[in-house]
Amino acid sequence: MKPLIHTTALVNSKHIGDNSKIWAFCNILGGATIGKNCNICDHVFIENNVTVDDNVTVKCGVQLWDGITIEHDVFIGPNATFANDKFPRSKHYQTEPLKTVVKHNASIGANATILPGITIGEYAMIGAGAVVTKNVPPYAIVVGNPARITGYVTTSKNKKLKSITTTNDTKPKKLSVKNVWIHKIQKATDIRGDLSYVEYQKYIPFHIKRVFFVYHVPGQEIRGEHAHKKCQQYLICLKGSVNVIVDDGKHREEIELKAMDMGVYIPQMTWGTQYKYSEDAILAVFASDTYSASDYIRNYQDFQKLRKTNI
Repeated sequence: MKPLIHTTALVNSKHIGDNSKIWAFCNILGGATIGKNCNICDHVFIENNVTVDDNVTVKCGVQLWDGITIEHDVFIGPNATFANDKFPRSKHYQTEPLKTVVKHNASIGANATILPGITIGEYAMIGAGAVVTKNVPPYAIVVGNPARITGYVTTSKNKKLKSITTTNDTKPKKLSVKNVWIHKIQKATDIRGDLSYVEYQKYIPFHIKRVFFVYHVPGQEIRGEHAHKKCQQYLICLKGSVNVIVDDGKHREEIELKAMDMGVYIPQMTWGTQYKYSEDAILAVFASDTYSASDYIRNYQDFQKLRKTNI
C-alpha cells in the first residue's frame, strides 16, 4: 500500500515506505528516509540526513535533525526535543552533525529532551520531561533532570523488572537467567555476635583468583554494564544494599542484595549491571580469574551476537 500523505504536508523525500502516514503540516526534506508503516503526526519536521526505520511513531511537534537515526519500532512522544549542537551560536554551523541513535523498540516520553551525540539503547524508556545527557543502556528506565536510571524493563515483556529481595533457600536457587543462581547466606548467631559464611564448591564453584570491593558509589551511578568471556563471579553485599541486573540475552532478573543476606553467582557470558547503591554500600566480588581487559564485552549488541554464536 502506498504511503498516505496529507494535502497540507510538505514532503520532498522520495523515500517514504509503504503504508506510512504523513499527517498535516509536516515538513520532510528531500534527503530523509522514512521506513514502512510509520506514523508521522502533525507538525513534525525531518531534516535531510535522517533515517527513520519501519514501524516508528513520531507524535506531534517533534523535530528530527541531521545525524539522527531512529531504528524500527521506536515511539517518540509529543514535543520531545532532539538538540543538535552542544555549543550553539547564531550563524555558526557544525561541519559534521553529531550522531544520535535511538535503538529499536525504545520509547521517548512527551517533552523529553535528548542532547546530541547520544545513543538510547533498545527497549529503553525515557520518562516524560526527562533531560537525557548521557547514553542510556538497553532496557533502562530513566527519568528526571538530568535523567537517572530508576529501573529496567524485562526482555520478553515491556514491564518493569521486579527485584528479588530475599530467599530462604540455603541451597543454590536457579533463576530464569541461564546458569545464574542465588542462595541465602548462612549465619551463626550467639551472644558473642554474628558469623556468616560461604563455602567453596558448595556455593562458589570456582577457584578464587581475585577479590575486589566496590564502595563510595553515588546512588545515581551505574556500575558493571559488561559481560565476561571466561571469568565467573560471585557477589555479596557486605554493607548497605545494591541492586544487580543479570541478563543472558533472552531473560533478565533483578536482585536486591542486602548486607550479608544473599549471594549471587554470575557465570561467564552473562551481562551484569549494578545500580541503586545505598550510601554505605560495600559490594564484594570474588572472581575466577585475574584482571584481563580482553575478557570484557562492553557493548550489549556484541554480547548478544556472541551469545547467539555460543548457544
